[in-house]
Amino acid sequence: VRFSSPRADMADFREVFAKAKHIAIITGAGVSAESGVPTFRGAGGFWRKWQAQELATPGAFARNPSRVWEFYHYRREVMLSKHPNPAHIAIAECEKRLSKQGRSVVVITQNIDELHRKAGTKHLLEIHGSLFKTRCTNCGNVAANYKSPICPALAGKGAPDPETEDAAIPVEELPQCEEDGCNGLLRPHVVWFGETLDPDILTAVEKELEICDLCLVVGTSSVVYPAAMFAPQVSARGVPVAEFNMEATPATDRFRFHFPGPCGTTLPPALARHETEIIS
Repeated sequence: VRFSSPRADMADFREVFAKAKHIAIITGAGVSAESGVPTFRGAGGFWRKWQAQELATPGAFARNPSRVWEFYHYRREVMLSKHPNPAHIAIAECEKRLSKQGRSVVVITQNIDELHRKAGTKHLLEIHGSLFKTRCTNCGNVAANYKSPICPALAGKGAPDPETEDAAIPVEELPQCEEDGCNGLLRPHVVWFGETLDPDILTAVEKELEICDLCLVVGTSSVVYPAAMFAPQVSARGVPVAEFNMEATPATDRFRFHFPGPCGTTLPPALARHETEIIS
């Protein structure tokens, strides 16, 4: 289905939104940018001398688990001071309100910062994992972990300044598994470059995309993987897709709506209560 061109027609979007029973919201880094979350991508996206794609790999962790843990410790500590912005809050409030009307909202996010969770989103699929979960490299156990610092040896470490020396923490002092008798080295439970997405989460995502009758792509361009896989398949079923991001992309003309600008500004009026909604 090709529309003449995607429109920033809020009245038309609001009519579609008012009727939608199953809304899928795909979110990316743009949603968190307005909360001041550093992305470590693109120009200036360095931690010390490295960009994320040099540290967020299985190879980097195998070679230097201390350095990779310093990087993630720094990111965890930064996130503890960040708060959801109006886009996160609008999504969470919309989910809560619609659930009382027998309608569903699911958030499919590539963000690992948990700001959706902090905002109150319940139905959340984190396809890239979370900064606040660990996975044991020995037994595979996944656990939530909000400790600050995550282990004593990382206290005060992780400074992003390029002159900072590596902490060179011995492996046995890095975060360790607390399952009975395991003591395996923990790693961040995030999907690194060169790793595949969790098949169980992908299956859950596919199910949601098959039933959704409205799809929003927020703060990620639909050419960036994995939104690039998800949104076009929804659009191909004839389901309206609305993009909320800073700029149009080559895929934009496949979608019905495009609302340019910061999502903290564009999303709240889009998801606010529609006058036809019955509030019990």
